[in-house]
Amino acid sequence: MDRSERAAEIVDQAQRLAAAFDDTIHVVHVLSESEFVSLERTSVDKTGTALDMDRVRGVAADVADEAISTDDSKTKAVGLVGDPTDRIVGYADEHDARYIVVASRKRSPAGKVLFGSVAQSVLLNAGRPVVVC
Repeated sequence: MDRSERAAEIVDQAQRLAAAFDDTIHVVHVLSESEFVSLERTSVDKTGTALDMDRVRGVAADVADEAISTDDSKTKAVGLVGDPTDRIVGYADEHDARYIVVASRKRSPAGKVLFGSVAQSVLLNAGRPVVVC
C-alpha cells in the first residue's frame, strides 16, 4: 500500500472481497531499503540517533493505516521493511493468506519491463491467488 489516490480504492475492493469470505484484511505497506535510508537520514530522535526498526515499521504501518477508510476490526495495518515483493509474498505465506490484493501502476508494457512492477513480481512469485486492481 502506498499514499497514492488508488490506495483507498484497493482497500475498499479488498474489504468487499473479504466480506464475501469472512476474512480479516492485512493492509501492508513495505518501506523499501532506499525509502528506509531516506527515512533514517531525515528522521532522528532528540538525541540524534536514527530510528530503530520497530519505529520504522510503525511509520510503514501508519502509511497503510491512512488507506483504511473505516474503523473495521477485521482490517489491520501492517508495516514492513525490505524488498516489497519478498516481504509481501513472505507475509502472505507466514499468515496463510487466502489471496493477495495488489494494485498495478499505470505504465506502458515497455515501462514495466524497464522498471519492474511489484504487482507483476507478486503475481509471478506468490503461491496463492493474486487479485490485481
